[in-house]
Amino acid sequence: MSDGENHQGRAGDVTRRKFLAAVGVAAAVAPGTGFRHEAVSVTCPQTHRSTRKDRHELEELGFGDLADGLRGGRWTSEDLVRLSFERIDQLDHRGPSLRHILDRNSKASELASALDAERRSGRVRGPLHGIPILLKDNIDTADDMTTTAGSLALEGSHAAQDAGLLVRLREAGLIPLAKASMSEWANFRSTRSSSGWCSRGGQGRNPYVLDRTPCGSSSGTGGGVAASYTAGGVGTETDGSVTCPSATMGLVGIKPTVGLVSRSGIIPISATQDTAGPMCRNVQDAALLLAAMAGPDPRDPATLASVGRFPSDVVPLLDPGVLRGKRIGVTRRGFTGYHPDVDSLFEQALDAIRQLGGEVVDPADLKHAEGGDAAYQVLLYEFKAGVNAYLATLGDGVTVRTLTDVIAFNDREQSRVMPFFGQEILLEADRKGPLTSREYRKALKRCRQAFRSDGIDATMDRHRLDALVAPTGNPAWPIDLVNGDHSTGSVTTPAAVAGYPHITVPMGQVQGLPVGLSLFGSAWSDAALVSMAYAYEQATKHRRPPEFLATLDIGVPV
Repeated sequence: MSDGENHQGRAGDVTRRKFLAAVGVAAAVAPGTGFRHEAVSVTCPQTHRSTRKDRHELEELGFGDLADGLRGGRWTSEDLVRLSFERIDQLDHRGPSLRHILDRNSKASELASALDAERRSGRVRGPLHGIPILLKDNIDTADDMTTTAGSLALEGSHAAQDAGLLVRLREAGLIPLAKASMSEWANFRSTRSSSGWCSRGGQGRNPYVLDRTPCGSSSGTGGGVAASYTAGGVGTETDGSVTCPSATMGLVGIKPTVGLVSRSGIIPISATQDTAGPMCRNVQDAALLLAAMAGPDPRDPATLASVGRFPSDVVPLLDPGVLRGKRIGVTRRGFTGYHPDVDSLFEQALDAIRQLGGEVVDPADLKHAEGGDAAYQVLLYEFKAGVNAYLATLGDGVTVRTLTDVIAFNDREQSRVMPFFGQEILLEADRKGPLTSREYRKALKRCRQAFRSDGIDATMDRHRLDALVAPTGNPAWPIDLVNGDHSTGSVTTPAAVAGYPHITVPMGQVQGLPVGLSLFGSAWSDAALVSMAYAYEQATKHRRPPEFLATLDIGVPV
């Protein structure tokens, strides 16, 4: 459901290139046309700056701003849909050509009109009533939008029913505006994949610097929210697919505890790691969106334990003084030291936490920061089982029914589907046996022990911590369709493999490229982490809007 890029693989395989921390998709061609390779370009001939003269009406506005405008009559929900599509027209196909949208909801204006009528009648469903959002292209929508995981193999696939989380979002009054692009099969296709590329849409761009990666398989959602297509969106994560693009594009991203948000109706990677999560431009908005998504769903048994775990009213969480007296553990070993400028910003972040009254416990390293090959093996087994189960439910218009069918389709359509990298991971997964296999059960047990009982839980208990903290990852690297992604550091894996919550919040910029601060902790500590992230955000205010630079002007090496 999310990404395959921080997966740790065999020795000598560059830890599977930190495989599970990047995931995304890009789309600028009309749905159903596929991606023409001669159109590939990862640079932009001009710089598109947001000046007062050309500033869009919705730029940088959050859920609260939009709700106030709807309440005061500045806009109707139909206006918001129109303005959001206008913004997409301005940036996704023209101007910087961000390539973050695959499908638009043709019924969005109709849905908005109905919600406007409800508002006029005095019925307001909540703080998100009548507001458009983006959904990642692996989330089922029972409408005219397709759900394809960015793959031409699923082109034209229409879901029979909404994903469990979308049922809740519709009840909250949110409008699914468009399907955001994503790394094909959530970056779980090749060890040389490029985050943000898919065969349906091509290569997505980072709105801060257009020739840099948007990172992670939820790159389309992240890029669209960063560029103010909407105030928020929903991504999914297996390891880094919400948090990496959020950090790389100046957003707040929350990977909840597995089970807080339903996974039903989402194209999966891992039954033990997958989760959907909000991606917004501030903590308050991310908390509101998470509250709307969270809760039990009979279609996903893991959610039955979620009752009461996250409040429906997030206002009590938004306390700027909440860090006072909190013990925050610094996970240095393995998660710092890969970039001096990131380390410098991290030290400033720790100082800010101290100034806010937090007690910084330094170091509070994880005993088992690396999972070896076990985490990757778990994903291979679970991906095959999950994808086969999902494909078996699709309607008659889809020709692929198994992972084997997908592989065969890709071979037949190699020129369109695999012009830059192959499908080694799909092949490896397809060779795996059932989830009753001894190898799978042994690997899963090792992961649970290494990242839960001997990892996060042990470290937090030993130091009596309220949260762990580290830089989310390195600044965005240049897009490279020849070699693929080349991340140098990330902290996404421990919480991902454990199934525990993780939130990233802007920590500053390196040469104009955003980087994030990660807070993570034990199971079901989502609400506490949101509160601490909010306090840090309000004290530091590090988010800066993107300027759509063509490239970084940092001089020529001599």
